[in-house]
Amino acid sequence: MKTTLLTPERYTRSPWKNGGGIFTDIAGAWRAEAATRDWTSLLWRFASTPIVAPGPFSHMPGIDRLQMVVGGGGLVLKSPTQEFDEREPFTTVRFTGEMEIVTALEQGPVEVVNLMARRDAAEIDLVALREPGARQLNAGTHLVYAARGDCRVRLDGEEFSLSRENTLQVELAAASQLVLVSGLAVLGSIWRVG
Repeated sequence: MKTTLLTPERYTRSPWKNGGGIFTDIAGAWRAEAATRDWTSLLWRFASTPIVAPGPFSHMPGIDRLQMVVGGGGLVLKSPTQEFDEREPFTTVRFTGEMEIVTALEQGPVEVVNLMARRDAAEIDLVALREPGARQLNAGTHLVYAARGDCRVRLDGEEFSLSRENTLQVELAAASQLVLVSGLAVLGSIWRVG
């Protein structure tokens, strides 16, 4: 097990693919042989971003996306064939980067976290840990994000305190147990495939 504390001072900023906003990049992975870290070399990315006005989402062929509102409320994602309801904070929606999506903001701006991955490179999951308790983690990369305030977690008996917007990145070679001790956390999980 390897753990790394990621803090907002280390996060970087990058534009949305369509240029409509700015991501705060928390963690990610790109192809090792790529000359630049861009959308074509992306393997996976965990980021937060404000959505302040209705508008289209970026077209991202081959990318699976998970999204969750962590600040504000009233977000709905609309595609020609369905709606994704994020009106309640900490609800996860899953969609593909190929979908044509436009946002609707029913109660003003929101802050969201995104976990996205190239479909042929990784499988992903994104959940809110709202109540103290244990959760099994499989081998892979896991990101524990203190989205709203301070939280404490325990991993194989070792306790970690996270300040607001800090992230604990955990690399596991074998299954482990994560315990939310206090607070609220967002857990992103990435399993490499191929």
